[in-house]
Amino acid sequence: MKSPINYVVERKTRASQTGMLIALLGSALLVSLPFWAEASLLRFLVEAMCYLVLAQMWNLLAGYGGLISIGQQAFVGIGAYGLFLAANHLGINPFISIFLGGLIAAIIAVPTAAVVFRLKGGYFAVGTWVVAEVYRLGASNITLLGGGSGQSLTAMRGIPKATRESVTFWIAVAITIGFIGLMYWLLRSRFGMALTAIRDSEAASESQGINVNKVKFYVFILAAFGTGLVGALYYLNALRISPTAAFDLNWVVFPIFIVVIGGIGTIEGPIIGTLVFFGMRSLLADYGSWYLMVLGLVAIVIMMKWPKGIWGTIQQRYNLRFFPVQRRVVLTDQSLKPDSTMPAAEPLSKPL
Repeated sequence: MKSPINYVVERKTRASQTGMLIALLGSALLVSLPFWAEASLLRFLVEAMCYLVLAQMWNLLAGYGGLISIGQQAFVGIGAYGLFLAANHLGINPFISIFLGGLIAAIIAVPTAAVVFRLKGGYFAVGTWVVAEVYRLGASNITLLGGGSGQSLTAMRGIPKATRESVTFWIAVAITIGFIGLMYWLLRSRFGMALTAIRDSEAASESQGINVNKVKFYVFILAAFGTGLVGALYYLNALRISPTAAFDLNWVVFPIFIVVIGGIGTIEGPIIGTLVFFGMRSLLADYGSWYLMVLGLVAIVIMMKWPKGIWGTIQQRYNLRFFPVQRRVVLTDQSLKPDSTMPAAEPLSKPL
């Protein structure tokens, strides 16, 4: 009679433990910044965190859900206008109105999904862009919201500048950490396993009883909520809005660039991509249109040389995972291993 095979299922790595420590220290540093940093640095970091969350939301859609959307600017604009509507016209505290903006974006995403989910592949991508243009034109014709010229966030006039900047920054930190943590938890859950299965093969997923359309619908709503929060947060920081700016195509172009160069289908990728994007923007800001041309060239080179992006390539080559979402079966009986010199934690099978 064969002896039972002893094994354990691992869900963390040494890198993830190190990453957790770095994340805690980084979070503590960010929370302390309003007490000693300059206002210009706070505004810059709020913008960077906005793009990081946008990139994570687009990565959730495309990298895990297989939903290539080029119309996410619709929810940026809807979330931002939701903030202005709640704060300026309904008298709700502007900071609370940020979350109302995200909620409004999620609600609007329900009928939007009912329309765009009828389309597949490239038609879905184009369809989301068309819907975003429809929302932009609609906002341009609503007099209450300032029409085509937009309006200022007058609800912030009674709030001291230092308080406004500090609270806005802390909300940005909370949203950024919250959504990265939410994605990590989500992708490690049963829902995340279903989402990963759908990304690998929709047909195989359906054969295993996964409701593909339902999972994608939930992902679309969640991404709309996160994107709406970012829109509200950004324009709370900017204090003024217009339809042209709120529904600008760059709200989806830059996050796509961030995800592509960082590594699609990873949590770490958008973080690396955001650092690269803002580093290049700081270096090339004085070169006008050359800045955008260089961004495009960098994206092309990386896609050709490293199709999985910077972090995707590093992860594949060195098996380095700060946010491991896979489960690994590890044998604990050394005698069953092909090489007895192998360390006990060496995985003998691919991630489940």
